[in-house]
Amino acid sequence: MPDAQHLFLFVVAGVLLNLTPGPDVLYIVGNAIRRGAKAGVVAAVGVSAGCFVHIVAAAVGVSALIAASATAFNLLKWAGAVYLLYVGARLLLAKSAAQRWESQSSPPASGDTGLWSVFRGGFLTNALNPKVAIFFLAFVPQFIPPDAGNEALAFLGLGVVFNINTVAINSGWALAAAWVARSGAVQRSLRWLDRAAGLMFMGFGLKLALAENPTR
Repeated sequence: MPDAQHLFLFVVAGVLLNLTPGPDVLYIVGNAIRRGAKAGVVAAVGVSAGCFVHIVAAAVGVSALIAASATAFNLLKWAGAVYLLYVGARLLLAKSAAQRWESQSSPPASGDTGLWSVFRGGFLTNALNPKVAIFFLAFVPQFIPPDAGNEALAFLGLGVVFNINTVAINSGWALAAAWVARSGAVQRSLRWLDRAAGLMFMGFGLKLALAENPTR
């Protein structure tokens, strides 16, 4: 693990990165607005679970293989792009509020099954994004000291620290969105929010589909 100063810098950098909105934050905020703070926090936990996939993969070298192999990168890229486009299309084509966010979570607003679907959607939004894998390969090693005895273990440790920050900040997004959703104006605008979110998800999907392997 890095010394206290480098660990502090790592935490600060991670916080700033997690504050940047993207498909993960959009998914969390959408569920929080639609289903309340609990669903938003569950979505945040799902996103962090997907993040752990990339952390472990990078630590054991799988992400390095994805970065080096155009085929592996493209397979994961297209899987993620198709998923984001699917989510966006479902939101755009929803005919009523009853169908809202159906692509990411289950129809009931409560219950273990519904929350599991919310968790799964968050997991897939993050786990199917190869750019997250590349990010960890590029970002985390900068904070591992050259004399680290076990680089893989140091990578995992920093990954856990990053993910703890991720859960905290994304839960903050969820709680803030749920609080804002109490406004009557927001509730009356849910259908337009569906459309806007659908366009944003499709935009993220197209951006991912057009992305090139940044390491090549």
